[in-house]
Amino acid sequence: MTAPAFRLSPAARKYAVIAHIVSSVGWLGLMLCLLTLGATGLLTDSADTLRSAYRAMPLLGDVLVLPLSLLALLTGLVLSLGTPWGLFRYRWVAVKFWLTLAAATASIFALTTRLHEAARLAARHPTGTIADMDLGFTRYNVVIIPSIALTVYVTCVVLSVLKPSGRRLR
Repeated sequence: MTAPAFRLSPAARKYAVIAHIVSSVGWLGLMLCLLTLGATGLLTDSADTLRSAYRAMPLLGDVLVLPLSLLALLTGLVLSLGTPWGLFRYRWVAVKFWLTLAAATASIFALTTRLHEAARLAARHPTGTIADMDLGFTRYNVVIIPSIALTVYVTCVVLSVLKPSGRRLR
């Protein structure tokens, strides 16, 4: 068994854990907010409510998706590489890493694109009813994507708490 390339001091580890938890919980909270706005747009009969929800979504996404997703990914890497857990030594750490990497990539590229698409569609129809708008699958995308993201994040939380399935076989 090889030792980590570098070892975090106890103080550095504590600060890294704090940063990791804060960024991860923030990212999860952001998805809850986006899901709430998306569900509001999907379920409302009011065109004004739909437009307001869709215009708010990219404001949150543009400011928070990139820093929260990258901070959660980077602090997770620091913690895995700077502690005895290692990045690929335990299955649960490896699974959590790949899930976080996929979620960060999807959030930065696919999610933000969908949020801007929803806002553009809402801005294209400043008046009128929902029936007058050509929203296509946008109403579903802005609910489905945050729902999938929340499932991934909750899975990561469960893995972090339960730490299932021991060491990987070499």
